[in-house]
Amino acid sequence: MKTDIPKRIERSQEVSSAAAGRTGLRRITVESSDLQDGLREAMASVSAPVSVVTTMANGLPRGTTVSAFASLSMGPPMVLISLNRDSELLATIRDTRTFGLNVLSSTQSEMALKFAQKGGVSKFVSVEWKLEGGVPRLPGTCGFAAGEVSEFVDGGDHVILLGLVLLADGSPLPPLTYHRRSFGTHTPHVRPGT
Repeated sequence: MKTDIPKRIERSQEVSSAAAGRTGLRRITVESSDLQDGLREAMASVSAPVSVVTTMANGLPRGTTVSAFASLSMGPPMVLISLNRDSELLATIRDTRTFGLNVLSSTQSEMALKFAQKGGVSKFVSVEWKLEGGVPRLPGTCGFAAGEVSEFVDGGDHVILLGLVLLADGSPLPPLTYHRRSFGTHTPHVRPGT
């Protein structure tokens, strides 16, 4: 079905018969660099926590910086983590099915940058870590969770890991956040008169 939209955007609609019968929902595929740029800019306006996701493979630590993660469920305890489909870490976690979610604290921006680069095991050079729950735990973080992947879900150019949490704890340290392509931290909102 063609609609009245700018010609630079190609759009196709496929109505799911089950969804259309109930709610009229449609799956829409849109391909456009302008649209991707717009979405990238919109998402840059969202302040996101920053983590380093880790695993162990053949006795060696692996990890990468991730800002697309969230708590998913408390019963059972689960998190979701989104990794680029081409990520070296994703390939490793597909084999190990284990993960560590190290939620970085506000003083760990250098660590976030280090783990955002390519490099496999070399990312851990000069980085303290200890094995906890079978995965690397980084010191000084404001939160940590370790667990097993229960499912891998395709999500465009990323894969979403649904992870069952087997170990978790947190600290009162302020988190590292990423907003408008800059690192920062959360500041509690002060209401007038308090």
